[in-house]
Amino acid sequence: MKPEKWSDPTKKLFPHQVGFTGPPMDFDAAPSDFLRISPPTVGAHGRLLHAPGYSHQLDQRVDNFHQLEEVVHCFSNAGADVVGQVGTNWVHAGGRDVHDIRTYVAEMTEKYETPLHMAGLTLVQACEAMGYEKVALNSVYFWPDWRDGVVRFLRSAGIDVVWYGNFVDQGWYDDQEVVNELTWIFPGDLALKSCQHAVEHAPDVDAVLVNGMSNYVNDDGLPQRFVSLAADIEAEIDTPVLAADITLYWQIYRTLGVAPEGRQGSLLSTLQS
Repeated sequence: MKPEKWSDPTKKLFPHQVGFTGPPMDFDAAPSDFLRISPPTVGAHGRLLHAPGYSHQLDQRVDNFHQLEEVVHCFSNAGADVVGQVGTNWVHAGGRDVHDIRTYVAEMTEKYETPLHMAGLTLVQACEAMGYEKVALNSVYFWPDWRDGVVRFLRSAGIDVVWYGNFVDQGWYDDQEVVNELTWIFPGDLALKSCQHAVEHAPDVDAVLVNGMSNYVNDDGLPQRFVSLAADIEAEIDTPVLAADITLYWQIYRTLGVAPEGRQGSLLSTLQS
């Protein structure tokens, strides 16, 4: 049971408290990005999974999947109102499909009285909410087995993935090893270029989906994720962009009943009216 004291708003640091967990071995931007666009009533806390020797293999996600329950339990005890799991690949690791993950998040939500949202599932949920059935997947830095797993997961939800490709498939880099060495940080113009590439190869899609949590260096030399770029990219390609960071934040805001601040892309801006 969630400690009863957290039902008393005077006991909480913030009226709306969000817990994030990111993949092991990565300093994740989600808590910072989320707070930058949130009203002051929102607080965020990050927690890493502890997996010594972790090297981003899908089987390691399977082996450590149980840690997600521990995270939800800990955040529930600490008074979080919702937990966001960062990292698209966790939903499809081990052959899981959309039914498996819907069941899992429902069980965790009920058991610990704290909603859990997994980034990979929120891609599906956003498509369903917006009525998007036909998509292109900009798979950015994802390794081939990660990319293929996301495609399989989306299709298990009945989403028509008509085109997909990572940065190597798109021709921006010669091989995956070069991409991996960049530690998820890429030139600033690649976010737009990769989305343009997607719509050029799939011009009639309802949306461009972007998996993962890639970063693009801005004019100040600081990496930014798609949540900071989507509005401008959508204006250029005339197509909605649903990146995993955006859809995760969207689902969290919906759970909290609050809206993001500032200029946002098409999905997050639906919460601002």
